Amino acid sequence: MTSRITRTVTAGAFAIAALMPLAWSTRGAAAQPGRDATWTARTPWGDFDLQGEWTSEGEYGVPLERPSQYGTRQFLTDAEYEKRIDDVRLRDERDLARVDVLAGKVEGPNAPIPHWREYNTTSRRTSLVVEPADGRLPARTPQAKRLLPQRCGTLQGGEPCDSYEDYGLGVRCIVHGGGFPDAMFPAVYNANFRFLQSPGNIVITYELIHDTRVIPIGVAPAPNAPWKPSVPSYMGTARGWWEGTTLVVESSGFKAATRGASEQLRLIERFTRTSRDTIAYGVTFIDPATWTSAWTAALDLKKRPDDAGVFEYACHEGNYGLEHMLTVSRMLDRAPGRK
Repeated sequence: MTSRITRTVTAGAFAIAALMPLAWSTRGAAAQPGRDATWTARTPWGDFDLQGEWTSEGEYGVPLERPSQYGTRQFLTDAEYEKRIDDVRLRDERDLARVDVLAGKVEGPNAPIPHWREYNTTSRRTSLVVEPADGRLPARTPQAKRLLPQRCGTLQGGEPCDSYEDYGLGVRCIVHGGGFPDAMFPAVYNANFRFLQSPGNIVITYELIHDTRVIPIGVAPAPNAPWKPSVPSYMGTARGWWEGTTLVVESSGFKAATRGASEQLRLIERFTRTSRDTIAYGVTFIDPATWTSAWTAALDLKKRPDDAGVFEYACHEGNYGLEHMLTVSRMLDRAPGRK
């Protein structure tokens, strides 16, 4: 049902403003085995080359927050990693086993069938969160939005919902998860990206929920000058610049702030190509209205063959799924005894 798509994107000039200094860098990631901190391939116009197809699927299953037994340790020991890989083998044997879909013998009514699943856990990380040092999210402020469980419209929350507004952004085919940057974190499939560069721009296409970001590249902004986009959007408005071999991208103006963040949320992403086949990625959440300090998550992007393909994500195939779920809800409303 999917088809190969090609996108040609152009962008004009973009005004550059400021950014607070950040403490986190990719130095810890670059110290891992197999890194080559001297990798400095460049585009014909002189930027460091991030182009190609990449995936974060190797980080699938790594918890966002670090289990307490690991303390401040970011990576598994050899023995712990061997145990993780053995658990992954058992998981894959269970999840990818052939099923008789006509007989309804699947693990749950909303479970993806095996040939949909696309993951290959290889990460040694103990958590995606790397700052604070304990790998845990900082405390939420007293005025932060309450994180209420979604009443319906998720694989766990049940169906159907009363209104389309009750469904999550992913179910409505708007953006993966609760909003950007969830698209960077691997789900059960389609954790793939295509990076394209041109003089003054980088374009990132996300396979999951079919988003494309055009990021203008300029000079580093002056410290502490205010910058806030006037029009909010689900992926926010981005601007980027180079710090040595690292592409830094600041985004703001989010229509849906993920993880209960406020409209003040700013994201600082860092992309550093540490070898021919690896990009170290980090994203820092800055939102004093929601968290008592900034926090950073990190993961690795692994190179894919350039002809592997980042495909169209058809989602509801015209969003018929949402229409059908709401139709069932109206039928249940008319059922005898339904209040």
